[in-house]
Amino acid sequence: MSTPKKFMQVFDRLYAAYGPQQWWPGDTPFEIMVGAVLTQNTSWTNVVKGIENLKANQALDPQAIVDTHAKRLAKWLTPVGYFNVKARRLKNYCTWYLHAGQFEELAKQDTHTLRESLLSVNGVGPETADDILLYAFDRPVFVIDAYTRRLFSRLAYVSEAEKYESLRASFENKLQKQNDKVRLFNEYHALIVNHAKYFCKTKPACEHCCLKTQCQY
Repeated sequence: MSTPKKFMQVFDRLYAAYGPQQWWPGDTPFEIMVGAVLTQNTSWTNVVKGIENLKANQALDPQAIVDTHAKRLAKWLTPVGYFNVKARRLKNYCTWYLHAGQFEELAKQDTHTLRESLLSVNGVGPETADDILLYAFDRPVFVIDAYTRRLFSRLAYVSEAEKYESLRASFENKLQKQNDKVRLFNEYHALIVNHAKYFCKTKPACEHCCLKTQCQY
């Protein structure tokens, strides 16, 4: 059975192997939000190209995004893939964001209320909402993604088929007694992503894995 101690042992080993990750890349909370919306089903390298296109066209701004014609916005977002869908989702998000009073007003909401509001936006699912909560609003919410499922199911700490909300609650409960949970959750998620990209891949590179002595795979 997985215990809080085991979850922290994983963090400690990953941190020792890779050091601080300093996530999420972005100069402003709004840029982080845009990145969270665009990163669905694509690589971060491509997201950066899309954001650079928005900056080059003075459009990394919620009102500018809402005012830009959908086809032009989609063209700027071509690097991120599914660009027509991403353009529509980003417009939806920015329309909601402006109507809600932008960062200053949204930051006044408690985490549960803000999360429910984010999830009401067409195109924003639990993972995207939690990325925004953790990295843009500094809320102690643990992000569950495919990398997290893969790594911790191989460690036999969770079931890969477990539902998102159940997994998120499990991680938050296991780590609830830790100090500065925002920083911990930030670093932990970033470390999981880094480890899964290079070692705990679909076809894992177990020989050089820093977690191999506690892995059940």
